Amino acid sequence: MHINKVLIAVFLLLIVILPMAAQGDKLVNIGLQARVDYQREYLDGNSVKEHSGFKGKDVSILINGKLNEQFSYNYRQRLYRGHGNESFFNATDFLYLTYRPDERWSFSGGKQIFEIGGYEYDLAPIDIFFLSEYCSNIACYQMGVNAGYSFDNGKDLLRLQFSQSPFSQDDSDLYAYNLMWNGSHGCFDSIWSLNMIEYLPGKFINYLALGNRFTFGKVTLFADFMNRSLVDRMSFLRDFTLIGKVEYSFSDKLSVFGKASFDHNDLDEAGDWCVMPGTSMGRVGCGVEYFPLSDRNIRLHATFCHSFGDNGNHAGALLADQQIASVGLTWKMRLLD
Repeated sequence: MHINKVLIAVFLLLIVILPMAAQGDKLVNIGLQARVDYQREYLDGNSVKEHSGFKGKDVSILINGKLNEQFSYNYRQRLYRGHGNESFFNATDFLYLTYRPDERWSFSGGKQIFEIGGYEYDLAPIDIFFLSEYCSNIACYQMGVNAGYSFDNGKDLLRLQFSQSPFSQDDSDLYAYNLMWNGSHGCFDSIWSLNMIEYLPGKFINYLALGNRFTFGKVTLFADFMNRSLVDRMSFLRDFTLIGKVEYSFSDKLSVFGKASFDHNDLDEAGDWCVMPGTSMGRVGCGVEYFPLSDRNIRLHATFCHSFGDNGNHAGALLADQQIASVGLTWKMRLLD
């Protein structure tokens, strides 16, 4: 019933905006994307039936455009998520308006991507194959506002964001303060952030998140590091996540990758709701991606991952001696451009 309401709402929205598209070639762009996998999951050598079989991983509609030279908007709605008694916005990844007074400054408000550094975290949901324990548990989209400043001929971008805390499920009066740097310098690209996130009223956890990407011809290396520390008990390398990925592109159509992650938390006080105390959890995996069309709007993939170690959250995403294998198909369509 709730999925039907989402579909009806999106359909009515399309009825309203499609006639507007004739007013200008940049006003409305509409895309649809979907992904279906066949997967098998095993835990301690036993098949996990409820997590095996054909799975609809994603179906979303994307709408963006420019109202004029200074104002633009961006919207992505997941059509497969029921939201029960929660807000319609729980199925909305982002919906925000951006004002650009000049080439350097930008100001945005609405539901946005929560600004945390790291290339694993930066993935769109449709491109996620397997994640670290940390990224499996963080709420990536929050209501907020941000200001951005671009410099060095667009090679660097600083953003300052004030938003709701991703830990504000039971208390919406919790907030976060985020500083992000995106850099692009030759073979090196970065997504770094410094975050102060309220996890309980008046209590904050600090993130130092360093996402790094190095490109050398057909080889791309990703290295993410995140240190998490309770502000009233500052620490380093006691609660952290490491992620490494190597990708090799045989051509524009075919690539393979290997990936590993390690989540660790030996703090004796709760406060990190993503990686619980007592966690020392690893995951390794690999995959292949094939794009039969030159525009890369269709993708075939096959992946495998294995998890090991101890998870302080017994209901966590990663479990000891867990294996997941999947093959799948992704397609993206431009409905209006």
